[in-house]
Amino acid sequence: MKLDLLSAACGTCADQLKETKVKLKNSKWVAAVCSTLLALHANAQISDNVVKIGVLTDMSGVTADITGKGSLVAAQMAVQEFGGTVVGKPIEVISADHQHKTDLGASIARQWYDTEKVDVIVDVPNSSIALAVQGIAKQSKRLVMFSGAGTTALTNEQCSPYGFHWTYDTYAVAHGTASAVVKAGGKTWFIIASDYAFGAQLAKDTTEVVLAEGGKVLGTVKHPLNLADFASLLLQAQASGANVIGIANAGNDTINAIKQGGEFGITQKGQSLAAMILMINDVHNLGLKTAQGTYLTTASYWDLNPKTREWSKAFMEKTGAMPSMLQAGVYGSVLHYLKAVKAAGTDDADKVAAAMRAMPINDVFTENARIREDGRVLRDMYLARVKTPAASKGPWDYFEIISKIPAADTVMPLSASKCSLVTKK
Repeated sequence: MKLDLLSAACGTCADQLKETKVKLKNSKWVAAVCSTLLALHANAQISDNVVKIGVLTDMSGVTADITGKGSLVAAQMAVQEFGGTVVGKPIEVISADHQHKTDLGASIARQWYDTEKVDVIVDVPNSSIALAVQGIAKQSKRLVMFSGAGTTALTNEQCSPYGFHWTYDTYAVAHGTASAVVKAGGKTWFIIASDYAFGAQLAKDTTEVVLAEGGKVLGTVKHPLNLADFASLLLQAQASGANVIGIANAGNDTINAIKQGGEFGITQKGQSLAAMILMINDVHNLGLKTAQGTYLTTASYWDLNPKTREWSKAFMEKTGAMPSMLQAGVYGSVLHYLKAVKAAGTDDADKVAAAMRAMPINDVFTENARIREDGRVLRDMYLARVKTPAASKGPWDYFEIISKIPAADTVMPLSASKCSLVTKK
């Protein structure tokens, strides 16, 4: 029987039949399937008659350009793409600025989960805040999906059945970027890192990669978040004589460190700068003349194919910039969450989490990724290099994709995991 006849036979279940592409041979099967689907629809449970998504992000601080308003827009675009409702109920997106204050971020998360009945929190740039929110989500039995945070602790020592690490972590960018730089001849390193959970983990992961590749780390210094003057740190790095100065921070801190490194003439004197995490927005602010030749690891890029270009241009019309990989990750995480709610027929956290783990992840930027038992998304990533001004064809044409990094090479092996959710073999 054709699907158009199924629509007449069972009305509201037609869309579900089309999705699963069921081919039924007789009317008895039609009746049986429709009865089951209609029963599931009748039993669907959405708390408070709305699915509420909270974008907890940085609207005004050091990472605002790569998360912030763009993360909110990305979440809204996912909701729009999904159709604005799920299981017959409206989808609401709210946002808040955690200002990179752990106590404020934790307070917002508690209020959202306990009072405002938020079903899932997304983004959460700043690893210290992310770890706090993960603990609260676990206590509240609500979901959280991290795109902006980078610490591996989220899926390692402090993993949670309610937490999902979506876009990247420090292990991924360290193994992608540091490994490539050492293999290219950058054998000795000096690391400048931000002094909080993210920077500490990124410096640690970078050090381990450099040593594993046969290089040496001659020193590491830490700095407070949102530092304006990197002069003394750069002078220490210069004095070390290291081939490579590794920049293990993010956002405006990365921009300031690279800009001031250029002013000090570091590259002209024979040392190289390696940004362990660098976003397209950072390159836009730096300019190609300053950033050219820098290696980086990214989970997405706006100019990969026609689909990414179309989505990214729509995003740019709303924000004035192309999406960072973190903003693209927010879009993907929200879309996958909504698909899981539809599949589960409820916003119950345990059932939705199970559906999320069971389904492959497919969106504009992601193809057949999956969620590992520790909550880490297994996705391919890309080793990229910033183009020279001469090679760029125009605004935002900044990255040359060198190679695809297989998903298995972007995550800490489960054999090394300390996550309580991981079954040791």
